[in-house]
Formats: sequence, structure tokens, C-alpha cells
Amino acid sequence: MKNFALIGAGGYIAPRHLRAIKDTGNELVVAMDINDSVGIMDSHFPEAEFFTEFEEFEAFVEDQKLQGKKLDYVSICSPNYLHAPHMKFALKNGIDVICEKPLVLSSEDLNILAEYEKQYGAKVNSILQLRLHPSIIQLRDKVQNAPAGKVFDVDLTYLTSRGKWYLKSWKGVNHKSGGVATNIGVHFYDMLHFIFGKLTHNEVHYRDEKTASGYLEYERARVRWFLSIDAENLPDNAIQGEKLTYRSILIENEELEFSGGFTDLHTQSYQNVLNGNGYGLEENRAAIETVEYIRDAEIVEAGDHAHPLLAKVKK
Repeated sequence: MKNFALIGAGGYIAPRHLRAIKDTGNELVVAMDINDSVGIMDSHFPEAEFFTEFEEFEAFVEDQKLQGKKLDYVSICSPNYLHAPHMKFALKNGIDVICEKPLVLSSEDLNILAEYEKQYGAKVNSILQLRLHPSIIQLRDKVQNAPAGKVFDVDLTYLTSRGKWYLKSWKGVNHKSGGVATNIGVHFYDMLHFIFGKLTHNEVHYRDEKTASGYLEYERARVRWFLSIDAENLPDNAIQGEKLTYRSILIENEELEFSGGFTDLHTQSYQNVLNGNGYGLEENRAAIETVEYIRDAEIVEAGDHAHPLLAKVKK
């Protein structure tokens, strides 16, 4: 049984990590969150220590180390801009990391964390759960078995409507969240790289605080993409169905069905890490570099590469 700490226990994603720690037969020793609305912990680890101040959490971890009760893993579900410093804290204490996406906000952070790994002998692991989804694996196999030189045409569309709170939280602050493409899209860019290979071209057609759109070329795909948190951008068929979230991946005009099969992917991710098969820093580099470019790139005319929903935004 491994001993875990959790940083960021009060957010949306923390329950999946709590469940994964429990389902893999391990123990949560301590958790930390600046907010105290963490009653979800009672369903999994009611005896775990809890702190709302990082300094208190830090002191507890160091005391445990001095008493010979060193933690095995720190799970990190804090806001995006805090991932890097929280990982550094764990690595400096010789504790392995399991961190939510986006792992970091810049490729330079990856380089620095690699130095921390070398110096302190601990390892960073990340949650890239789409790589474990059966439909994604099946599509990857299909692409790899396609005739050499075959390049697939792909439309990626993801809208997840958010209220006014979103832009007033850290998620609406570009240097804290990385912007909408990073915050809601980084796992899709990792998925595209995982399936279609190396990214060879990246252009951005539209970008504001709620929406981004552009075009990507991979070794085996041409991808028109559109991401938004604005309900006004939902396609008509989603509005008629009164849905607040719309996700579509079209490959050669054929819909990829992967709406199900997500329930235990975090648990699978944890099991892979515990077995020594986690995704590390370098597995994240392609997606991090992709969103890093999207964040600051010059906007160009879409031309023939425009996503179908782009005209609706510009109107």
C-alpha cells in the first residue's frame, strides 16, 4: 500500500483522484486546498489530515519525512499555474508526482522539471487518460494500419458552456490557466499527437477569452479545430437538444464515438503509474508546445482551412 498526499481537494477533478487512490488499494494521508468545501473526502478517506494553508501542509509532509513516514506520491489537482511549483515541492522531497493536465503551461517548465527529476531522484507522472480510451486506441491502430502516405481529414469540435463565474476565476486569467485552448483543449491536442504523429504545421484563426479556432497538420492528419466555453457558439443541433456541452470528432466525415468509457480512466492511469508505466514529462511535450504556440500566435486568415463554426463566431 502506497501513501498519498493530494493538493487541490476541492475542485471538479479531485473526486476522480480520490477514487483512483482508493480503488488501487492505497491510502490518502493528507490533503490540502485553500477552500474547505471538501466533504467528498469523507466518502473515501475520512481519517486523512487536511490543511487550508500550504505552509501547514508543507510542514506536515516534512515532519512525516523526519519520522520515517515518507509519502510515496503527491497527486496534484491545483490550478494550472500552480502545477509546476507544487511538482517542484514534491520532487525536492523525493516524492513522485501524479499531476492533472495541463502538466505545465510552458515547455521551459518541462525542461526545469527534468532537472529536478535528475537532482532529487523522483519522477513526474501525468494524467493523459484519452490515450487509454478504447475508441482512441482503436482509431490509432486504424491510422497506423492505413496505407503509407494516407492523410486523414479531421474536424475537432468541443464546446463546454460556462457561466459568468468562469472568467472571474483563475480559469479566465490567461497567464494562470493558459487560455481556453489550454484549459479545455490540451488533452485533445495530446490525443491528436498520439493518434496522428508529429505536428508539422500550426495556425490560429480566432482567439478570445471564450473561444479559439485554428488548423493543424500532423504526419497523418489535417485538423480543423474549434473550442469554446460560450453557449452562443453551440451548433443548432445541440441547442435543439438543450445540451450545454457538445463534443464531436469527425474523421473523414465519420463520427468517432467515445462518449462512454470514461468512468475508470483515472483509476487505470493510477494503476499504470503504480506499475511503472506512467506518462512522464516528454510524453506531454508535444501538447504543451502546441497550446503554448496557440496562446501567442499571430491570427491568420482561415481560407480553406476554416472550421465550420468559425463563421458563426465572426458573424
